[in-house]
Amino acid sequence: MTGPLGQRTTVDATRPRVRFSPLGFGASQGGNLYRRTSDEAFAAAVDTAWAGGVRYFDTAPHYGLGLSERRLGAALRSRPRAEYVVSTKVGRLLVPSPETAHLRDPEGFDVPADHRRVWDFSRDGVHRSVEASLRRTGLDRIDVVYLHDPDDHWEQAAYEAMPALVELREQGVIGAIGAGMNQSAMLARFVTETDVDVVMCAGRYTLLEQGALTDLLPAAQARRVGVVIAGVYNSGLLARDLPPSDAAYNYQRAPVEVVGQARRIARVCQTYGVTLPQAALAFVRRHPAVVSTVVGVRDAVQVTETLRRFDTEVPDQLWAALYEAGLLDVQQ
Repeated sequence: MTGPLGQRTTVDATRPRVRFSPLGFGASQGGNLYRRTSDEAFAAAVDTAWAGGVRYFDTAPHYGLGLSERRLGAALRSRPRAEYVVSTKVGRLLVPSPETAHLRDPEGFDVPADHRRVWDFSRDGVHRSVEASLRRTGLDRIDVVYLHDPDDHWEQAAYEAMPALVELREQGVIGAIGAGMNQSAMLARFVTETDVDVVMCAGRYTLLEQGALTDLLPAAQARRVGVVIAGVYNSGLLARDLPPSDAAYNYQRAPVEVVGQARRIARVCQTYGVTLPQAALAFVRRHPAVVSTVVGVRDAVQVTETLRRFDTEVPDQLWAALYEAGLLDVQQ
């Protein structure tokens, strides 16, 4: 796969027209998620993604206490700014913590705990977070800003943070605004009750589970809001051709029955000549509200494999077979 992938915009022409590549680069592993990634490996991953046509890159302050943002900014800074989209997130301010700098970050990133995360969805917190992200990335603007995991902060997120993002969008500081979560119900509320352009839904619309079909996706279509799908492999369960018994699901070991469900899906996929990961990527992008699929990658090898999977043609008959077998909630 070479050259730019086709671009998709946020779906309402009256909203800021941010152009997403169908495949997005998830940069959490650039923040040393679970284990260390070298600067060179991350830069090579960005180079490989760029060569493969990826033009959407997602990061957050949470990822490695700012390390992901710094690395992503450095990897993109010399490229034509008009040719790519960067999203980051607000809601967790990074506060210096010299007293814990000798420890490792307790939230899953292999970095020194020299900062601590403080939840803050206030207007001031949003402005401070965006300013800090601009400094860390070294970019002249952020294209998309999401509220990050506001599950326990609806009131402040909806009535303080979101209006602050609207102001920044109107000022041209950012291009589009939204929320990113591991659930679909509250994202649907953001779509129907606030002025979002795009939302990121992780893990709730996948080949394994389609809960977002009951709330988020219909709301997004009705309001002409774009949906970015993340967590397409459900934390790794759908990332292998045949899921192992110790596969991860929702960031922990998958229950036996969930592994069994994924294996049944994999066997049907095999009969149609495609792998489980290939089908997982193809399934989500069929929905008309989906503007991009973000996949977390660590190095050039993972990027190359993801591009290969993404470029695989999947026969339409597979979806009907999965539906008839009771393995899909929707017949596509």
